[in-house]
Amino acid sequence: MTLRIVHGLVMVLIVALLAAVQPAWAGPPTEQLRGHVERVIKVLEDPELKREGRQAERREAIRHLANEIFDFTETTRRSLGQHWQTRTPAEREQFVKLYADVLERSYIGKIEHYSGERIVFVGESVEREQATVRTRLVTKAGAEIPVEYRMHRVGERWLTYDVAIEGVSMVANYRAQFNKIIQASGYQALVSKLTEKQEQGPGADREPSIKKASQTK
Repeated sequence: MTLRIVHGLVMVLIVALLAAVQPAWAGPPTEQLRGHVERVIKVLEDPELKREGRQAERREAIRHLANEIFDFTETTRRSLGQHWQTRTPAEREQFVKLYADVLERSYIGKIEHYSGERIVFVGESVEREQATVRTRLVTKAGAEIPVEYRMHRVGERWLTYDVAIEGVSMVANYRAQFNKIIQASGYQALVSKLTEKQEQGPGADREPSIKKASQTK
């Protein structure tokens, strides 16, 4: 699966977060996720933040909320898989920042594409510190796409570390790409690719540079 498809999965996640429908029931993970959703919508609908010249401020507000919804450290740990264990604390900190930047910019860049889709919460399962919130994304054409939010508890908070669309895990997909790059060219090659995307800024998300690296044989 290419990075373009991953970005599609991120888009589905964003649509789901923006279009959440009030369920008849809700446990703590669902309630906390919905609370974050409402705050994102409030920022997007704020007329003052829509004014010309305030885009940077608006995006920073969304970035702040993204950090409250996602546990980027856990997402990174799972995405690097076995390679996380061999990284030093400094390397881990660096990679979390680089990877979070890629995900955040995908989040911010696509969040404004919402066009009326809706999400229905259909179930929640909790086992100790882990939870899965099951939903269905309903498109304008009436098609239903299953979306699962995989969360874990950090203190009193439930944070999302993975999203699965029609059974396809975002973390598993990135892990496969990262592993392929590391095996072909080494860990530093992966860091260089992510650093390059970070330096290119938001426009880099239009060009899947990691995809190119993942095709290295």
